[in-house]
Amino acid sequence: MTAGTAGAAEVPSDDTATSADQTTDINDRQGWEDETEQPILEKTPYYCDGPYSWYSITSKKAYHIPSWWNGTKFKDGPGGTMTVSVTKSGTIGTEVTGSIEWDSNAIIAKAKAQVSIKVTGSVTVSTGHNYSHNISRGKYGHLQYGSWGYKVNWKKYRRVGSCGVEEVGKGTATLPTSETGWKYSESAS
Repeated sequence: MTAGTAGAAEVPSDDTATSADQTTDINDRQGWEDETEQPILEKTPYYCDGPYSWYSITSKKAYHIPSWWNGTKFKDGPGGTMTVSVTKSGTIGTEVTGSIEWDSNAIIAKAKAQVSIKVTGSVTVSTGHNYSHNISRGKYGHLQYGSWGYKVNWKKYRRVGSCGVEEVGKGTATLPTSETGWKYSESAS
């Protein structure tokens, strides 16, 4: 049996942060992560009225976003039971990359509308989340704390002329949700 602790220095949150009391703890979502990206919008939008430029989420993939600080990833075995705990708080934030300058708040807002209302700019991991999991005989168990979020592809468009549309940039984003928990996996070594 192994006891572990998860910890991180506190990170200031922004306006889009979710507090610990709004967080739902969910563990061991076997099969939750998508193997492939799921398309959301497959064609260029037709846009005559509305804003001059806008974002669209073009695909999504369910993804467990690991916490980055020391003490939130554990391995034990072979066989037995793993028992771990979060003893320091930290923050898991949004990560955005792209071919142009982007507005992360606009991408988060679009993802809330197109992917999940639970998407947030950051989620605070609070202390006190204890978890135990049995390890199969002869196998090694792995536990990683994090947010059950999404990886998305996004595009930014702008209106051209009266009804034309032009893609001006694209990128990816890793977006946490308000749901946090331990992800368990096993290996032979």
